Amino acid sequence: MIEPHAPAPPGAPPSRTGPARLPVRPGTGRFLVLVCVFVCAACGLVYELELVAFASYLIGDSVTQASVVLSVMVFAMGIGSLAAKRLRWHAAAGFGAVESVLALVGGCSAMALYAVFAWTAGWGGMWADGPRCLLVAFSLAIGLLIGAEVPLLMELIQRIRRQDAGGAVADLFAADYVGALVGGLAFPFLLLPFLGQLTGALLTGTVNVVAGGALVLGLFRRDLTRRARWTLLLAGLTVLGVLASAAALAGDFERAARHAVYGTDVRVAVQTDVQEVVLSGGTGGRPLDLFLDGRLRVGGRDVHRYHEALVRPALTGPHARVLILGGGDGLAAREVLRHRGVRRVDILELDPGLVDLARRDPGLSAANGHALADPRVHVTTADALAWLRGARGPAYDVVVADLPDPGITASTKLYSQEFYGLARRVLTRDGRLVVHAGPVTPRPRAFWTVAATLRTAGFAVSPYRVLGHDSGFAAGPDRSTETSRAPRDWGFLLAAPGTTPPDLRVPRDHSGTLTQGQLTADARAAEGTRVEGLAASTLVHPRY
Repeated sequence: MIEPHAPAPPGAPPSRTGPARLPVRPGTGRFLVLVCVFVCAACGLVYELELVAFASYLIGDSVTQASVVLSVMVFAMGIGSLAAKRLRWHAAAGFGAVESVLALVGGCSAMALYAVFAWTAGWGGMWADGPRCLLVAFSLAIGLLIGAEVPLLMELIQRIRRQDAGGAVADLFAADYVGALVGGLAFPFLLLPFLGQLTGALLTGTVNVVAGGALVLGLFRRDLTRRARWTLLLAGLTVLGVLASAAALAGDFERAARHAVYGTDVRVAVQTDVQEVVLSGGTGGRPLDLFLDGRLRVGGRDVHRYHEALVRPALTGPHARVLILGGGDGLAAREVLRHRGVRRVDILELDPGLVDLARRDPGLSAANGHALADPRVHVTTADALAWLRGARGPAYDVVVADLPDPGITASTKLYSQEFYGLARRVLTRDGRLVVHAGPVTPRPRAFWTVAATLRTAGFAVSPYRVLGHDSGFAAGPDRSTETSRAPRDWGFLLAAPGTTPPDLRVPRDHSGTLTQGQLTADARAAEGTRVEGLAASTLVHPRY
């Protein structure tokens, strides 16, 4: 709550500058300053979230990137506050300059990060960590400028009417924190889904420079020299021109950057309510690539090899009722439907936008054999863990966990003991659970940690892996932006309740036909996929 104006306490030092000459009453002036604080705080938090989101999409490891961005920005805000003490004598001009620079840097940061990642990330050598260095540089610069706002705004609000320090700080930070709340909610629910990251950041910069310029040139113009007014006006108009030009070119820029990152065959790029989905190829005989938040989920020649290895060993026993956790692309369902005796397939997918693409996109629907149109397939939009918590009784012969890689922070709950315990509850007595546990050779510790978690949840496990083609990105939900000399493989864990590990026999009694569509050459080539059993001692110490 904004406190009523209070006179400075007796004995308080006099103001270093005279009272501001305002075109409005002091009460109205204070209100306008606090509105500007609110708007600037909202913009500042959008800049922070935009950097975190871009770093997570392009660089990966969201916890690390968020920690780096937020810690660097908070540190820089403290330095910026100290540095702004020298500008207090010229608070109005200083604040106008800070907002112009902040709008330019913050508004263009997303486009600059995307450009560096798209066109220079593969240079290697000294520039191998170029995107990360630029991320730190932007975090530092934006933090310095945001930190400089508070002392200058405090000086401006005190120049309107002197108030005790505690009351002024309370008013200022109340507006600041409420603005941060609005900015934090606007980014995921408005800016990101409706405008995208690039246009959203540019619009935020525009709001930022307009709010700062309006406050200084409108409310405090009488405290500025003629030269200062014209300088700030030209600087603000220049920033607006740069941001408007960038917004006009954002569409072409984003298409060019996507081609640089994902290849020239990009056909679809949409931001759903859950993630960014990019489809490349898949028509005209070109291999299909499906990227989710920058990670390759389905990759060209390996699309059938991966899903066949995921599904077929689990269907050696009873498989009348199958539950697929994830799998909104329909590719796991396609493989399940190839087997005789399947009566019902339930798919739990968090992202309805991906399911919609799997149904209507010509490339993706052809790759999944129009599996989602099969009357035996039932799709439910839900979080897998939340749905399993509400499920009752053994209902499924097979559970297929077609989920993101365990190395992705957001998916760690889907590899927890609770998750596997809930999955065990919905399995029949002779049921089986199959889990993709990430690449084996480059990350053995993560793989065997998932195996240990399954055992703790009451499963006996049979680990196995399948090698992918040695070309391009490795398919499956384990692609990162880093290249590796390790063999391209996928690690899987076939689990059954009890103490007896399930056999790794691969069934050969599937029908070989689909409800709609025919097997492709890649699918026929995948018939020779070799399942390679693993022993923990061959890769890493068994205690992992």
